[in-house]
Amino acid sequence: MNNKHRTVLLASAIASVALLQGCATSIKASSTANPPPAKPFSAYSRIEVKPVVFKDGYKGDVAGLAKIDENFKKDLAPRLAQWNSRAADGNTLVVEPVVEEMSFKHGAKRVLLGPLAGSSGVLMRVTFRDNTGKVIATPEFFQRTAAFSGGYSFGVNDNMMLTRVANLASGYIVANYDKAVGGPTGADDQAVKAN
Repeated sequence: MNNKHRTVLLASAIASVALLQGCATSIKASSTANPPPAKPFSAYSRIEVKPVVFKDGYKGDVAGLAKIDENFKKDLAPRLAQWNSRAADGNTLVVEPVVEEMSFKHGAKRVLLGPLAGSSGVLMRVTFRDNTGKVIATPEFFQRTAAFSGGYSFGVNDNMMLTRVANLASGYIVANYDKAVGGPTGADDQAVKAN
């Protein structure tokens, strides 16, 4: 191999690394695990789930937000019907899901640009308050889709990311209903912010 070929290969490798770094999402979780709530959710005779919203001032993909909300409500509907059928005692738990950050690549952008559109990521925090306003828990839930898997699936994996983050949040509620045990955020070590 001559020097010209080596130079071209080296330049290609450097460009590829730069491209891959540019495709990674900057959205990160603060931990891999959520702590347990102050008490099990069964301590409340009613659980009220608010719609999933963006944090105040945040502008994100409205279609992606609607998909998370749809999945979150669908996951919880049968359990909420069962849990809320108990006699009311005035003890209510209010569940407030808020998407803090979201980069959602989909539609024409994903089909046309594939992996070049970059990675998708979402970070959602769910605040649990009792009827006095006291915060019982504030777990966070994270999911991402790598640029290449999102690109080669033509956006299917990006959409599945939204389903997975909703599943993690609803799973936390179900897991902590009878006993306060905490649960995963959905992030691995590489997706956690450096301290």
